[in-house]
Formats: sequence, C-alpha cells, structure tokens
Amino acid sequence: MTIDMKAIHDSTHTLVMGVLNITEDSFSDGGLWLDPAKAKAHGEAMMKAGADIIDIGAESTRPGAKRVSEEDEQTRVLGAVDALISEGAVLSIDTTRASVARMALEHGAQIINDVSGGRLDREVPHVVAEHAESLYIVQHWRGWLAGSAGNVPDADTSVYVNGVVNDVYDELMKQVDDVLQAGVSPSQIIIDPGLGFSKPSVEHNFPLMVALERFNATGYPVLIGASRKRFVGAALTDAGIDEPGMDGKDNATAAISALCAEHGAWAVRVHDVEKSRDAVAIGNAWRAFANA
Repeated sequence: MTIDMKAIHDSTHTLVMGVLNITEDSFSDGGLWLDPAKAKAHGEAMMKAGADIIDIGAESTRPGAKRVSEEDEQTRVLGAVDALISEGAVLSIDTTRASVARMALEHGAQIINDVSGGRLDREVPHVVAEHAESLYIVQHWRGWLAGSAGNVPDADTSVYVNGVVNDVYDELMKQVDDVLQAGVSPSQIIIDPGLGFSKPSVEHNFPLMVALERFNATGYPVLIGASRKRFVGAALTDAGIDEPGMDGKDNATAAISALCAEHGAWAVRVHDVEKSRDAVAIGNAWRAFANA
C-alpha cells in the first residue's frame, strides 16, 4: 500500500496524531503498552478511532526520566513498526537517535518526530535527508528539562528574554536552518513549538498557541502537542476546577484541538484520539466555513 506523503505534508485539514508510548515511565501512560501485543492492539484501536498518524515513542522525555539504552529503544520501536505498517498505518517515530530513525525508516515508517529538533543527535537530519520521501518534525528544543537524566540540565531553559513567542520563533527557525543545511528538503519539514518543553507554565504555552498563525506564516506545517501536559491541568485549576483528572485533561485537550484546527494547525498530537477526532472535525468545519 503506497501512502502519498506529500499529501500528508500538504494536508489542508488538521490531522490527528495518536500517541503510542512504549515506555516504562511516560507521564500519563507509562508501562501500559510495553507488551508488543498490547502496543499493536492500542495502535490499531487508535487507527479505528480516527487517528491519521500513529506516533511511536520508546523513550520518555518527561523531567526525571532516565534514558533507555539504544538497543532497547530500537527493539521496542521496530516491534511496533513491523506490527502496524502492515495495517496501512502512517507511522511517526518519536526519537532523538539517528540509529533508531534509520532503522525505523528502513522498516517502513514515514515520519521522524525529533523533540530535540536536530540538536541532540546531529546525524538525525542527515538520516532524514537520505530518505527523501520521509517527513521530519523539527521541535523547539533548549535541552533537557531540569531533573532529566542523560545530560546536564540548564537551570535557565525557561527564561525567554524577548518573550516566549519571539524567542521560540527565532530559535525554532534557526533549528530549521540547520536542518536545511544538513540536506533536508523544505518539503519534508514540519515544525513544532514544543509545548511543555522548557515551558512549564500556562503563561509559557498559551501564547504560543495564540500565535499559531505566526508559525503557520513560515510556510511549514505546524504540529501542536498539548495533550495531558502539566499546563493543561494548571489551566483547569486556574479556571476553578479542583484536582482535574485525566478525563478532564483529555476534555480540555479536545477543546485545544478544536481551536488549533480552527486556526490551521497541521496536526494535533493526542492521547485520547476519539475525543480529539470529533473536536478536530468541528474545528476543520469551522475553518472551512470561515474561509468560504
């Protein structure tokens, strides 16, 4: 089955990317999908629920997470890729390692979702460039968050001297320039402002979503990943909702998904596909009527 990745990249309606975490310690669903059969079943369930893309990650990037070995990450990712690619899935691989990216692309995955935006392993963009049919999600990245293992955290990663929107925009565009210099084509690139990464508060993250049209104006598709992140719960608390649970965060994420679809996001990355599928459908319809 041939999938038109140009059509995916150039989609005129917002897509839904379902999260498949094959990890012990991801912040919301760590350990649930480590078993290969369960990972496959969950991926298939998200596809049935309406996910356009499945984002497979085998290493948590939450604060305090320990890096998994390269071998373990490869084994987990390839098991899921091999299980789902035969189902006709569009697969995104959430990795910062060139070796994992290369093996996944060779096994049929179509997208590399690099939360470091080419900063952590400088070979990742070169791997993507070698696979001209693949797509590359370049996320804004300032380094590991405080408390993360595997690198020395920078205590000042959440300080934005010129304002969060201006600094994230400028830094992300510099990352894109570096990726282009590595040989990646503009037609392969998707950008992500990196909600929650070095952005702990509501005041860091909401301005970036409000500024979505500025990021759209770069000409690159924009991915938004707000699902279940700490600032979503904080926003609910600020609104007077005591101790919001996971269901409440998923409802709030769906609201964010609808708004982002209305304002032209390329895709939303979510854990609860069904709720955001319906929300995105409304956002897409709203945008179509607004532009008619």
